[in-house]
Amino acid sequence: MSQIAFWGAVELGLVYSFVALGVYLAFRILDFPDLTVDGSFPLGAAVTAVLIIAGVNAWLAALIAMAAGAGAGMVTALLNVRFKILNLLASILTMIALFSVNLRVMGKPNVALINADTMISPFFGHGLRDFYVRPLFVGVLVIVALILVWRFLESDAGLAMRATGANARMARAQGVDTSRQIYLGMAISNALVAFGGALFAQTNGFADVTSGVGTIVVGLAAVIIGETLLGRRGLLIALIGCVLGSILYRIAIQLALSSDVIGLQASDLNFVTAVLVTVALILPRLRGGAAS
Repeated sequence: MSQIAFWGAVELGLVYSFVALGVYLAFRILDFPDLTVDGSFPLGAAVTAVLIIAGVNAWLAALIAMAAGAGAGMVTALLNVRFKILNLLASILTMIALFSVNLRVMGKPNVALINADTMISPFFGHGLRDFYVRPLFVGVLVIVALILVWRFLESDAGLAMRATGANARMARAQGVDTSRQIYLGMAISNALVAFGGALFAQTNGFADVTSGVGTIVVGLAAVIIGETLLGRRGLLIALIGCVLGSILYRIAIQLALSSDVIGLQASDLNFVTAVLVTVALILPRLRGGAAS
């Protein structure tokens, strides 16, 4: 694997770290199986691309994309909390609707950002090669997001959210408004995912309506790989594991597709993804069996 391919994989892994953090909030903290991310990721990309082309500042466009993602998460929460639709089904309904919403936002299946000013543009041309600049820039944003999520989950509001996911009935008995926590958690989760989509559009130079296909699998794989490597020894370690798992997942895929011995091609990406996720799911059980 070439140096450019390696750093490209790291960059993509860092971008999808926002997805991993969002998935961790929904699945591990709230115990809410959320497939909305397959729609909120391309929603973030679509909103950002359209706004940047319209002349809006790239940072402001990314913030608006986060707000759009938060709105999508709250729609899922509304269907579940207010109308008592099963959480998984509610997220599927929102995900399906978002496909049409994303097409409406872009007006066509994809939007190019060639030669457009993005958040990363001011950092080019200062002596570092482009394939170093992008992962460094995204890496700084990931660190900031990780610290903010960690500090939030350690706060009183975060503890209430964690209590809601651990035992909603007990949390209500302690005076926690569990419905409010679900709304808040789903909004934050999908805002993070949408910001990942905004970064994806700006680093790759395009937004595509199909870019969200399999996003939930990538996020879950990152969470599971991180937990397999670092365990669940604390909240901060778990969040770091999400980021590390996302990076390693992308590097593993790049290695598999770059290997001439295996003979895989780009069209085999979904197969490689399925195999890696399966291995990530089986490995903890094998380790547990060996330990016993």
